Amino acid sequence: MNTDPLPANRLRAAPAIALPGIWRGSELGRQSAAVVPTGWPRLDRELPGGGWPSQSLTEVLVSQPAAIEWRLLSPALRQVVARGGHIAAVAPPHPPYLPGLRQAGLDERRFVWIEAQTPAERLWTTEQLIKARACGAVIAWLPQARPEQIRRLQVCAQSFEGLVFLCRPEAARRDSSAAPLRVHAGFGLDWELRLHILKRRGPMMDGMIALASMPDGLARVITPQLLRPSRLFSREVPADAVGGPVTALRARRDAAIQ
Repeated sequence: MNTDPLPANRLRAAPAIALPGIWRGSELGRQSAAVVPTGWPRLDRELPGGGWPSQSLTEVLVSQPAAIEWRLLSPALRQVVARGGHIAAVAPPHPPYLPGLRQAGLDERRFVWIEAQTPAERLWTTEQLIKARACGAVIAWLPQARPEQIRRLQVCAQSFEGLVFLCRPEAARRDSSAAPLRVHAGFGLDWELRLHILKRRGPMMDGMIALASMPDGLARVITPQLLRPSRLFSREVPADAVGGPVTALRARRDAAIQ
C-alpha cells in the first residue's frame, strides 16, 4: 500500500471543488444567485459574478450620505426599473430629488420613499420590505445598525431575489459585518467615484477603483477647464522663477495674499 503524499505539482493541479459557496482564496468567489451588472464595467470585473448580488446584502460606506449613493447605484437601479421592478428607499438623509431621478433614468412612479425616524423604525421597515419580496431593490440608510442587526438582515436577504443596499457612514468600516460585500465610496478630484472594496468573496483588494462620473446636468454648465480640475494643480511655474517650481495655483494664491 502506497502511503506517500502526493507530489506538490499534483496538488496544485487538482481541480477546484465546484460547490456553491466554495472558492479558492486567490480567486473571486462563485455567485450562485443572480447578479445585476453595476453599470460600471471596471467595477463588475472586481465583483463575484460580475455585478451587485441578489439574495445578499451590499453595504455602501460613504463619508457624505446621499451625495454618492445615487450616482453609484443608479445604473443598476435603471435595470431594475426597466424590468418592471419597484425601488424602495428607507430613510434617505434628504428627500429624493425627482428631476435628478428622471435624469438618471429612474421612473418616479416605480419609486417608493419611506420616512422612518428612529433606528428601530428603520430596521423594522427594511426587514419587512425584504420579507415581503415586493420590490426589485431596497436601499436603506442605517447609520446606527449593530452587527447582530446586520446579521439578521443578511439572513432575511438570502430569500429575497432583489437587491439590498445598506448605506452606512464611513466610520462603520471598523465594525464587523455579516454583509458579504462591502464597498467604501468617495469622490475624486476630477468628479470620478473612487471605490475601495473592503470585503468580497475572494482575495482582498488593496488598491482603489476610479470610475469616471460626471452628472449630466453639471457637465453642461461648467467651463471646460473645470471638467478636469486636477490639471489646475499640475501646472508648474518656470524653473527659473524665485523659489523654484511650484504649482501655478499656489503661485496665484500667494500673489493674491501679497
